[in-house]
Amino acid sequence: MLDLVIKGGTVVDGLNNHPVSADVGVKDGMIVEVGQVSTPAKQEVNADGAVVAPGWVDVHTHYDGQVTWDDEVAPSFQHGVTTAIMGNCGVGFAPVRPGKEKVLIELMEGVEDIPGTALYDGIPWGEWETFEEYMDFLESRNYTLDIGAQLPHGALRSYVMGARSSLEAHANAEDIEEMGKLIERAMKAGAMGFSTSRTLGHRSLSGEPVPGTFAAEVELLEFAKAMKRAGRGVFEVIPSSVIGELEAFGGEKRSTFEEIKLMGDFSRESGRKVTFTQLQIAEAPQRWKLAFEATDHENENGAQLYPQVAGRGVGMLTSFRTYHMFMRRETFLKLSKLPHEQMIAELRKPEVRTKILSDKNIPHPDPGSMQNIYGHYKRSLHQIFEMENYADYEPEGNRSIMAIAERENRNPHEVMYDALLKKDGKAFCVLLGSNYYEYSLDPLREMISHPKSVSGLGDAGAHVNFIADGSMPSFSMIHWVRDRSRGEKLPIELVIHKLTGANASLYGLNDRGVIAAGKRADINILDIEAMQLLEPKIYDDLPGGGSRIIQDVEGYVGTFVKGVQTRSHREDTGARPGTLVRGIH
Repeated sequence: MLDLVIKGGTVVDGLNNHPVSADVGVKDGMIVEVGQVSTPAKQEVNADGAVVAPGWVDVHTHYDGQVTWDDEVAPSFQHGVTTAIMGNCGVGFAPVRPGKEKVLIELMEGVEDIPGTALYDGIPWGEWETFEEYMDFLESRNYTLDIGAQLPHGALRSYVMGARSSLEAHANAEDIEEMGKLIERAMKAGAMGFSTSRTLGHRSLSGEPVPGTFAAEVELLEFAKAMKRAGRGVFEVIPSSVIGELEAFGGEKRSTFEEIKLMGDFSRESGRKVTFTQLQIAEAPQRWKLAFEATDHENENGAQLYPQVAGRGVGMLTSFRTYHMFMRRETFLKLSKLPHEQMIAELRKPEVRTKILSDKNIPHPDPGSMQNIYGHYKRSLHQIFEMENYADYEPEGNRSIMAIAERENRNPHEVMYDALLKKDGKAFCVLLGSNYYEYSLDPLREMISHPKSVSGLGDAGAHVNFIADGSMPSFSMIHWVRDRSRGEKLPIELVIHKLTGANASLYGLNDRGVIAAGKRADINILDIEAMQLLEPKIYDDLPGGGSRIIQDVEGYVGTFVKGVQTRSHREDTGARPGTLVRGIH
């Protein structure tokens, strides 16, 4: 007898094959039959009219702290993710010397906007020092989904080099040798990879660049040798962004094309796969095409490079309850501690509105604090839109705050202020930045369609008061498969392949990401027509009373991890079959 049979669904197998009508039989956490299954089962699920797909494999999350106190792993749990890879962007919480936790907390708070109070209060500091001990601790816990951990360069450098780690000075030979040994040990113990950040957009709360930002080639290529000795792991990179004389963040040292050449050298030296973030940016909206051409050139010459692309424009949310362009205005600061309803009543008063609109900003004393993002909102009013349809991340440019102001002959700051006051001051607007500088997702469609690209960059678990891009896998199904009207859609088999089989293959997770006999029964059942992203909501549920934005979704009939149903429609079944997954390839 089978444990589970899913009957009558449209199977999309994760390998980019055309959908087929089939049943799926499961026993002992594994798929054992795909086709017409007549063997009886303990649990039968009717999937008539639904899509049966592998569970999503999200390769770019930041749950490094959250998984030490939380077994639900939201928001990925709501959005069909059955395996999440964390430790991206060179930040994480191991290795760590006793008493040096603050350095890593401030790195994560500055780079990924996770409240420091949650990290101080929620993480059981003292349970580990080495990365191997950190993985052992995670393996002692159970979750709604599987998690994989990468060794972060920032934590590694801080552990080995101490105060020298975040300075521009290069690591010496002894530093590099010790870090190489620790990388080799971590990979052999099951780390999924090693990650680094080389962009000045990533800074600690103090404003200092992440340790490793200026790492020399000799340091990275020695690390490549360490990964070659281990024979395991993926190298994940946030590259520098210089474009000729243009620099995305100012002061960066290398062009994207120099970085791609370095990544090619790393891959050839290590024999390992390299994945790196690739976005369309305002300074050079067509540069991504050249980056893909450079990637193809490196791959034709023996490298294994995989550009990591998003499913939509990066969506920076703004509201009067989170970050917004008025948050450091003197008058607003005086009102910001009031209960929400009382604060909104004050903000509606004409004299208060006039005062805030004319106030000067008072910068947050911590240079790396996300509260200092107010200037970015002010500069980007042509890219900010009111959220009306919560799955519409491809609005026309004439709907922007700036376009409305020009059309109505109003001050755009007034339009922004009034938009945030809607819905009793609970309205969200969204700044669509990277990938949306031409008011079209056509460039992103090309990136997703590239044979070597992988899907990521949802940053689930990070930027918790700034974005809700953990919903990106669900958006991909809703927008690219069903709803897109301002350009071509994408085939369902390609979208699912990029969310499953392609990502699993990148990390050597060859036991999952595919609906086939002999593979793990990590499965999503989707009612595509019913899928809908819901209004973002704020929850004050982090340790220390920290808040976060969660965007939920409708349309998941069920999600299964190792054949165990973890979610039924929008309900948590209470099952926790997930654990730490260790890299073996």
